[in-house]
Parts: sequence; C-alpha cells; structure tokens
Amino acid sequence: MDRRLRIMGIAAAAAASILILTSPSEPLPLPRPVPSESEGRPVETIATGLDKPRSIAVAENRTFVTEKDGQIRVVQDGVLLERSLATLRTADVFGGGLLGIAVHPDFASNHLIYVYYTYESGGELWNKIMRITESGSRLVSAETILDGIPGSPFSNGGALEFGPDGKLYAGTGSVSDSFHLSQDADSLAGKILRMNDDGTIPGDNPAPGSLVYSMGFRDPQGITWHPNGTMIVADFGPTKSDEINLVAPGSNFGWPDQECGGDAAYSDSAVCYDPAIEPGGIVYYTGDRLPLEDKLVVASLRAASLFEIDLDQGQSSQKSILSGLGRVRDVHQDADGYLYVLTSNTDGKGFPGPDDDKLLRIAR
Repeated sequence: MDRRLRIMGIAAAAAASILILTSPSEPLPLPRPVPSESEGRPVETIATGLDKPRSIAVAENRTFVTEKDGQIRVVQDGVLLERSLATLRTADVFGGGLLGIAVHPDFASNHLIYVYYTYESGGELWNKIMRITESGSRLVSAETILDGIPGSPFSNGGALEFGPDGKLYAGTGSVSDSFHLSQDADSLAGKILRMNDDGTIPGDNPAPGSLVYSMGFRDPQGITWHPNGTMIVADFGPTKSDEINLVAPGSNFGWPDQECGGDAAYSDSAVCYDPAIEPGGIVYYTGDRLPLEDKLVVASLRAASLFEIDLDQGQSSQKSILSGLGRVRDVHQDADGYLYVLTSNTDGKGFPGPDDDKLLRIAR
C-alpha cells in the first residue's frame, strides 16, 4: 500500500503525489506577545534574552531550551533560570552546535534528557547524542549513547524525538562535500535513526543490526507523528525543495539524487516547498485547547511564521497562525495542549530586537 495513503484522505487516487506550495497565505499577524502575567491574551512571552536558541522540550513545569553555543537553559514556572543546566563544548559552525533536545517518556521518574550536538575532533566535524541525568535543573551525570555521526558546517540535522513506541528517533544531516553518504546504508549521515533509550539497536528495525530507519535526507529539522502512527519529517532543502515527508520504515527519499519526487526508485514527498520556507520544528496537534485539531503545525525560518496545514486538503489549507516575530525555529505541544514557540533572530540571519530571542506560549 502506498505510504501516502497511510493518512486517510491525503490524496485522492488521481491526485498528484507532490504538493508544490508556492504562495503561503499571509493573514494579518497576531498581536505582539505580552508578558505571561497578562491573562486572556492569545500569546504569552515566557522568556526573553535567549542566545541562538535551537530546540525546546517540555516536562512537568519546566521547558528545556538548547542554545547553539552549548548551553542547556531551563525555564521554570515562567522564569528563565540564570544558571544553565549544562554547558557542552560544541563546534562553532553555522549549521551545527547544540541542536536537538528530547526528554524521556518517563522523565518524571528517571529525569533523563537527550541532546544532539556537533563537535570537532582532529580537524573533522562530528555529531553525537548524549544522555543527561538531571536533578533540580542541575547536571548529575552525562554519557554518550551514540557517536560518529558525520558532521558538516551547514547541514547536521539534529531533530530528536521519542516516538509513540518509546524509541528515540534522530534526524541526521548530509555532509556538504559527501552528499552520497545519504544513500549509503552503512553511513549514519542523511538518515532517520531509531534506537533504544540507551542508544542500542532495536531488534525490529528495518535492517537487522542497523540504526537506520529511513534514508535519503538532506537536513532533517522536525519530527512528529500522526495519531495513526505515521511518522512525519520536515527536511530542509538546498535553496528550494523543502520537504514534508510521510516516513515508512525502510523508505528512501532520494537526496541527493532526487528533490521532492519524480524518480520511481524513491519515495515522494507529501509536500514540497518552492520557493523555500526553511521549515524548523513541526508538531501534529492532538490537543483540544487550540482550534488546530488534526493540523500539522510548522515553524518557518524564511517565511517568519508559524503555519498550520491540513494534510488531507494540502496546499489550499495552509495559513499563518502566528507572525510578526521574525524567524520561527521550533514548536512543541505540551500535555495540556498549549503550543510553545521558539524564535531564531540571533542566529546570524535575522534582525534581533533588544529582547530576542524569545520563548512564547500560544494560550488560546
């Protein structure tokens, strides 16, 4: 069965398999965010003054934020703690540094946090995944659970999420001068990796003895799941051809031989952006607090918006639900149905204001 039919109604049998989004709608932006103590507002400012933030994870009453230069920051009860949870030695490259972050599904009992970051060794760039144990927003211990992921100055991936199956998934980037590694099943570059929470290989992965779950990616920036179990990945294109992919075990999306679709040897994207919007984090909304039920929510750096997309309806359904904040890097849904949004204006490509970057919450 065609993997594109795993989400009911994504495409009728006679419809094209790729949706080219060329003109994202641009409604009037929501009002500027206001301090979190102001009740009844649609958007709350939770924290300001973040430096090149990249990803967020929410657990209990805390939000953990990665900053590219190696800081893991903690926002607790609406306050950005002055002391970082940890400081990692990261590579100083535009497309790398401290990138993804995820909390263990049993975080309340084991206090485990996972991070993905770029480092330099022997004049070469690499990426690794580290498992951190914290207590009271302080580092207790840290161990590397996966190393040797090829690094690059520009495309390191970094998306990191636990799936509904309890496994940890990581999106790795292609290497700038070795794009072919994305098509090398023995390389960790340009892949979606699936692992146990200690970094070992699950026995039910597509290829026995391999962490590779799917391949043919350029620079995965966001991972989420449809309630029916279908994995959804946002992949950053070169100058266009940003992709939203519906990922089946063992699928291959073709980079660098294919962008978006057209080659029968590879899987086609569900959505292809031309011109690019530079997608960041994504989440398939499953709460009932916001009017976004069954919508894919996409953070966009270039289009400087938070978009919603109805995957059943495709291009015509896309609209901006939050703009006027500059570059939007990440989005995360908490257990109560709130959306947390991270801006990215201090990353060298934006125009930061005096209180950038910000962590926001969409409250209604």
